Amino acid sequence: MKFKVSAELEYDVKAPSTLILNIHALRTAHQTILDEKLLITPYVKIEELNAMNGENRFARLDIPDTGLVSIKYEALVDNYYEVKDHSNVEEIPVAKFDASVLPYLNPSRYCQSDKLYRLANNTFGNIRTSFEQVFAITDWIYKNVEYLSGFTNSETSAYDTVTQQAGVCRDFAHLGIALCRALTIPARYFTGYAYQLNPPDFHACFEAYLGGDWVLFDATRLIPLNGLVKIATGRDAADAAIASIFGDVYCTNIRAACQYVDEAPFKPIYYTRSIFDGVTYL
Repeated sequence: MKFKVSAELEYDVKAPSTLILNIHALRTAHQTILDEKLLITPYVKIEELNAMNGENRFARLDIPDTGLVSIKYEALVDNYYEVKDHSNVEEIPVAKFDASVLPYLNPSRYCQSDKLYRLANNTFGNIRTSFEQVFAITDWIYKNVEYLSGFTNSETSAYDTVTQQAGVCRDFAHLGIALCRALTIPARYFTGYAYQLNPPDFHACFEAYLGGDWVLFDATRLIPLNGLVKIATGRDAADAAIASIFGDVYCTNIRAACQYVDEAPFKPIYYTRSIFDGVTYL
């Protein structure tokens, strides 16, 4: 499936500063970048960096002068999604996890799984398989947390979301991650471009490590699961911020868009009914 994604950002730079952007689509086994371009106005020095895990792509901008800086990114991406039935997949014990998975078991800045241990185990601990547990977590979040724009801020954590029972996609993702980790299920933050998201914006959800695969979940149910173009993953939003600012800089505009441009009709994939009724997903 082919998607055309774009991002436009504008910053008012008050003093010489550095920006580290995280807006490039990732190159993965299931995601191929066919074409992309990044335009900075006025021209500044750009350096592309890769995260230590080899996935996330960063663009570091050294901005020596004051004034407005405009950033435009476009990419044509070919995505492949594989639908698997994980309801009866063989469970992998922690002792056999790959070392790269282990950091996603631990509490992090926005995902305090240690504080949510009792909630997670009392609510989901008796569910039969890890897949069913994660499915139940996303269903519980959707039913108990109101999607409410502007209600939370950059300091809001999973623990805050439980008590406030409201938030945006970032908060839904952090809560899902924290509850998974409290059940000893590795989980990581996912940010990307989102097809059919209204209004258009960057979108956050999460992946859980099940049966040796990273499986995508979105507790907001705002978009089809196969309508995402991955930008970054991390322990939480701190690892996958769209922009990290070092200096006297103010964001004046930010937009993101994702268009489906494949010739074949788009067939959305959702988790449709509870797996307890015998259906995993379509």
